[in-house]
Amino acid sequence: MAARNLGSVGRGGATAPSRDLDGGVDGGVDGGLDTPPSSAARPAPAVSQVSQVSRRSAPRPASAPRPASAPRPASAAAEAFLAATVGGEAAATPEASKRRRARFHSLEVAEVRPLTADAVEVTFAVPAELADEYAYQPGQYVALRAELEGHERRRSYSICRSPSRAADGSGTISVGIKRDLGGIFSSWANTELKAGDALDVMSPQGTFTSTLEALDGKHVVAIAAGSGITPLMALAQTVLARSETSEFELVYTNRSTLDVMFLEELAELKDRYPSRLALHHVLSREQRTAPLLSGRIDAEKLGTMLDVLIRPETVDEWFLCGPFELVQLARDTLAAKGVPAEHVRYELFTTDADRVEPRHGRPVEVRQGERTFAIEFTLDGQSSTVESPVSANESILNAALRVRPDVPFACAGGVCGTCRARVTEGDVAMTENYALEPEELERGYVLTCQSHPTSDRVSVDYDV
Repeated sequence: MAARNLGSVGRGGATAPSRDLDGGVDGGVDGGLDTPPSSAARPAPAVSQVSQVSRRSAPRPASAPRPASAPRPASAAAEAFLAATVGGEAAATPEASKRRRARFHSLEVAEVRPLTADAVEVTFAVPAELADEYAYQPGQYVALRAELEGHERRRSYSICRSPSRAADGSGTISVGIKRDLGGIFSSWANTELKAGDALDVMSPQGTFTSTLEALDGKHVVAIAAGSGITPLMALAQTVLARSETSEFELVYTNRSTLDVMFLEELAELKDRYPSRLALHHVLSREQRTAPLLSGRIDAEKLGTMLDVLIRPETVDEWFLCGPFELVQLARDTLAAKGVPAEHVRYELFTTDADRVEPRHGRPVEVRQGERTFAIEFTLDGQSSTVESPVSANESILNAALRVRPDVPFACAGGVCGTCRARVTEGDVAMTENYALEPEELERGYVLTCQSHPTSDRVSVDYDV
């Protein structure tokens, strides 16, 4: 096995010239980013602040039952499963694979493996009868649910390994969990969770996936900070395995060598694909030999990397994953270099400290004679209506949870997209959006955790 030093290793194993990018990791995903005030604006256009969405008496689309998958021979299961991922010849349709009704099932923990002093990889066993429901694309995530300290807590974690199935049709789901300072769920997972435990795991969700139909000759670049590496591990493994001519380049930023998650796995990938995988480790609190591999990031340093090391004109697809400041800085810099927005995929990682736990909806009292909004929602083919006082400024998700505790949600912060629904009647205002694509907004989809009624009656459909 090759030496595990953190050099900026280019294709062919040669040490690249000095370059730098950083997003140190304090607690969860990030530490010292030297970000100018101008980059503090929220990402656009996929992110919208107070988006107005209207649907006046629009007919509700029929909720057709999801067709059952035809049984496959066990010998063909693995091949067919991999073909439905990045660059597969028989790739699943984006709508079928990326957006489906989120459901929880209890899965057994197969392994808890330490990655660093503050991070673990948790692997769940997926029985054959649930394998289709847990089929996923590299880059997607699952939500985990547990009762901790008297409260139900849900946290979303990215899947960190490429899809695979055993001959008997069973599979596994692996996620990386970094302990956040003050984070109840992540601390419990790092210290208490063990093999043999059962945990509620939601079916895979998310759109942080490749849009490339074929990978031959493609150049994919990813920029990650801290635990933002987790979805990129699955993407890198799949991109490199699916084609003999694809190239993957990773800029991975941490505080120090001890904070690097999946250090051994990245080195093994480099050993396996020495000419097609380029790794650039950047440390913010540990001195590197190359000046640009040390210290804090700013627009000038990132621009230098793009001018000298990566060359954006050769890149077919970009993936950005980490804290808001890093993602925003990278998006701004790529835009300034002329990179089309549609070539850039990004996902925000946040810590789980000081999180609001929606559980069954915060209590809201409806007083007699008070003006209310009528919120109708459809879930699993059943429609329910709840009255929401105008004075409560209640989100659609909170109102729905008061009468249907099984309404899907995970982060409740506008990041994961689990609570997505389509407005079929009325007007709503959406405060934050870090999950929906522009085309989804145009079709009337909203994040119900961030959406508030602005008309007397609003109808949303979780089934479409």
